[in-house]
Amino acid sequence: MGRLKSHLNRRFSQFRLSMATVEGVPQLVLLGAVSGILAGLVIVAFRILIEHTQMSFLPGADAENYEDLSPLMRLLLATVGGLVVGLLFQYIAKGAAQVGVVHTMERLAYHQGRLPLRNAVWQFIGGAITIISGHSVGREGPGVHLGAASGSLLGQWLQLPNSSTRTLVACGVAAAIAASFNTPLAGVIFAMEVVLMEYTIAGFIPVIMAAVLATIVCRWFFGSETIFLVPDIGIGTIAELPFVFVLGLVIGVLAATFIELLQRFSRISARCPLWQRTTVAGFIIGICALATPQIMGIGYDTVNAAMLGEIALGMLIAITLVKILATTVGLGLGLPGGLIGPTLVIGATAGGVIGIIADAIFPGAISSPSFYAIIGMGAMMGATLHAPLAALVAMLELTANPNIILPGMLAIVTADLINCHLFGKPSVFIMLIKERGLDFHESALAQSLRRVAVANVMERGVVNAEQKITLAAAQRLLDQNPGWIIIRRNENHFSLLPAVDLAQYLRSVAIVPADPDNDTIDLLAIPAKRLDAATIHLQASLQEAHEVINSTGCDALCVVCRRSDGKRVDGVLTREEIEMHYQS
Repeated sequence: MGRLKSHLNRRFSQFRLSMATVEGVPQLVLLGAVSGILAGLVIVAFRILIEHTQMSFLPGADAENYEDLSPLMRLLLATVGGLVVGLLFQYIAKGAAQVGVVHTMERLAYHQGRLPLRNAVWQFIGGAITIISGHSVGREGPGVHLGAASGSLLGQWLQLPNSSTRTLVACGVAAAIAASFNTPLAGVIFAMEVVLMEYTIAGFIPVIMAAVLATIVCRWFFGSETIFLVPDIGIGTIAELPFVFVLGLVIGVLAATFIELLQRFSRISARCPLWQRTTVAGFIIGICALATPQIMGIGYDTVNAAMLGEIALGMLIAITLVKILATTVGLGLGLPGGLIGPTLVIGATAGGVIGIIADAIFPGAISSPSFYAIIGMGAMMGATLHAPLAALVAMLELTANPNIILPGMLAIVTADLINCHLFGKPSVFIMLIKERGLDFHESALAQSLRRVAVANVMERGVVNAEQKITLAAAQRLLDQNPGWIIIRRNENHFSLLPAVDLAQYLRSVAIVPADPDNDTIDLLAIPAKRLDAATIHLQASLQEAHEVINSTGCDALCVVCRRSDGKRVDGVLTREEIEMHYQS
């Protein structure tokens, strides 16, 4: 039994090491598939919990029918829901209140993609309560966190290199978006463009696999229909493009307004206890819902109504403006929900407004307002998230209509330019990260080093030795053809001796008669070029190694296995090898 366990541990260690190399892509694809399935199941459970709870008390057993609740009930539901969420996160979920897409991006930037299980559990609970109580938030933000945690926890459990764990986080993000919208390609692009903010061929393959399997899981439970009832739409003539351009201008202004208000409310929220902020947010949302109940909940029924032309012009304008206020108040004051869903609602209603106005100016000469609603959705999502490609692909997958590409590109680019360059607004997620006091700067060097595990670069030909050994023992070390001989000086400090220097010393003493079994040598005293070395874990990336070498002032690092007692060194990584990697 002991031999079997030892054999399995050895094979598993080899598996973890293989994940750090190019040859490990097939294994990473397999783990990407597993993380996709896990993320898909978590998203399905999250959605079932929300929808079944909503159907249990909303009129007509309709999961989004907040409109038929009495005004008093809408006010009480939102206020009490905000109070409950605030109390839970302030007094029970202490230390686990950081949730959502921003939390995921922070853990990728500062913690190598290692997401805690506790935060994910409270995201599941808090996100569900927030949505069920009718707050103006979406389920995609919590879904991204839950999907990312599924991939991250799988990587942590297997003790994979951090570069591989980061890829599994991207797999979980793509799986979450794919399962939420039934749009696998948009999920892949979102993960790379918004969260990971980098593109690699090796990273694409497992992420695609995760998105595919998460979509299959979602379709198994909910069917293959998309969440929006998209009619057969398309641009009528090229003469409509000016209206599409105007739509892009309007959406760009709305996106900048959304980000500005969210930033202001986030700054205000830092002055009060969490439970007070969320209660106030719930009360304000409840007040907003008295006149415009359509702003409550996720709002996909409102999107469908806007695309089908079932909402009047005045109400569309009211929903657009009030939805911006309700969403930025709720998220800015600390409710644990998402903002992607609300941006889609805002874009759809604003697009519907432009469509109705255009139709009034040129009756019968333009496409239906539903065309402008779907274009508005993509433009608002692209401008707010600074994710034009993800927004365009989402529009294409939702409509299954390639005719949407040309006007969609025009509207998305225009909105993004207005938001980013005219008003100077960053991505909403980057803004929220900076509001937490974090310096989120993704340099090309950091991205390059972060993608590579130390196990992929380290010199594996190493042997351990005591400081004082006999000549015969020294010769036995050289017979193993090592590159480095490692001498432990204290718990976390090593000296590295090049094996070639020891070989030269043995040749020099061979001239003098000696007893190889009794004569001893001090490896720290013989003439040689020795390097001081600190330690780093086998799971680390080159970025972490670069930071450790700079902070300690050492010349090299000894790579140790996390599960070992710290005495087994798996390899050596020098400063020159790190510099050669990022200079090449």
